[in-house]
Amino acid sequence: MRIFPFSLACLTILQHTLATESNLTTPLSSHIILPTNFKPPQVFKNTNLVRSINLEKGYVKETVNVVVENIDTNPQNEYYVPFDGSVVGKIGGFEARDKKDTTKLVFRSELVEYDTYSPTQFYRITLPEALSPAAQITLSITYHLLSSLSPLPATIKQQDKQYLRLTFSTYAPSAYLTQKQKTKIKFPGVDIPEYTGEPERQGSTFTYGPYDNIPAGSDSLASVRYEFTKPVIHATSLERDIEISHWGGNLATEERYQLTNKGASLSNHFSRVIWQSTQYYNPPVSAIKALNIPLKIGSLNPYFTDDIGNVSTSRYRSNLREANLELKPRYPIFGGWSFPFRIGWAANLKSFLRNVKGDQYVLKVPFLEGPKMGEGISYEKIILRVILPEGATNVKYHTSVPIVSETISQHRTFMDTLGRTTLTLTAMNVIDESRDADLLVTYEYPLTAGLRKPITIFLGVMAVFTTAWVVGQLDTSIGKKS
Repeated sequence: MRIFPFSLACLTILQHTLATESNLTTPLSSHIILPTNFKPPQVFKNTNLVRSINLEKGYVKETVNVVVENIDTNPQNEYYVPFDGSVVGKIGGFEARDKKDTTKLVFRSELVEYDTYSPTQFYRITLPEALSPAAQITLSITYHLLSSLSPLPATIKQQDKQYLRLTFSTYAPSAYLTQKQKTKIKFPGVDIPEYTGEPERQGSTFTYGPYDNIPAGSDSLASVRYEFTKPVIHATSLERDIEISHWGGNLATEERYQLTNKGASLSNHFSRVIWQSTQYYNPPVSAIKALNIPLKIGSLNPYFTDDIGNVSTSRYRSNLREANLELKPRYPIFGGWSFPFRIGWAANLKSFLRNVKGDQYVLKVPFLEGPKMGEGISYEKIILRVILPEGATNVKYHTSVPIVSETISQHRTFMDTLGRTTLTLTAMNVIDESRDADLLVTYEYPLTAGLRKPITIFLGVMAVFTTAWVVGQLDTSIGKKS
């Protein structure tokens, strides 16, 4: 890791933490309750909208590029995006930015709620500068949907193709009048046996529309069924621990997965004979055959354990250019099957930690590592714990991944007195593209706190020797001394 980019990132996070309040008091994701009679004020109109749905991986990724015009007589800065109440809990990674000005940061977005039982919920985008009357801005809105694809048929034979179905609206979700719009769908291949509507077809891309003057809240349901003979990899839970040791100069990482394949289940029992006979020509298969986990260069002492015992095969390859941990389950993981396991490794702390000034430190680590697969991986829930040295204070963090909750607690380990400061972050509905996101943590660690454990160990050893000496001086004989 080069020093200059890391130092620049450190300065950025320091400026962020000084200019704003700590993330611990201002969560990145929040629910704001609005009046029950709330409706988005009709102060905008969408003059042109292009919606892209990408189905090349085992989850749905959507991008909406829309030209928004202020039709009100006053400047406006709050833009609402509606979603069906049954869908909003599956949305993750919601971001909005100015498409024409990539230098600007991501706009503030948050889920707002006006009625818990309402069939419609809203995300609110707050523009950094109010849009003047008759002015326009081009928004680029991206998000992904988890658990929105269903296998059809739900059960298949071991060597059959797998097909997934998506039900969607050909109209983009909008709380405003849309003068012109169209929806594009990108499939992983050209095998699309069933679809509704009359889309324009070009290879593996469908285009619905264009549609003119679509009122706010309009809906037009459609569905597609397409081949996806790959595993639909989904982690219901990932617990990721990062432990810092200043004295040992070590950064230890452990990840615990509850992995499952959400593809089509087998209609018959698994046959090892059929499986082995197909491995010679390596056809597409809906099962997880192996997991490839790229680690940071210089990672040390990796380990892997199945929850039911180490019955799988693992191999670690490391050189000056790469470090890869390869896992191969004893059985291929077909649809409906689960694979709980844990992995861990160590690394040199100097590659991730910098002393900015005095007692202040900045830690830069990936928010997510884990398997990297061509078909993608989705995570329903991620719990990330950063275990800092005992005595660390004034903890702040920054990450681009939306966080739903954060806490600071104490984690007690061997020879601790008060416990180690632990930052716990929880994220929901995350995809493997968050591997590119970093987590920056700043904290203060004074010299007195660093000396606490050596002094504790020294006093403990002295207490043992003193106790041994005192016991050795006791006269435990029964008879009288001669």
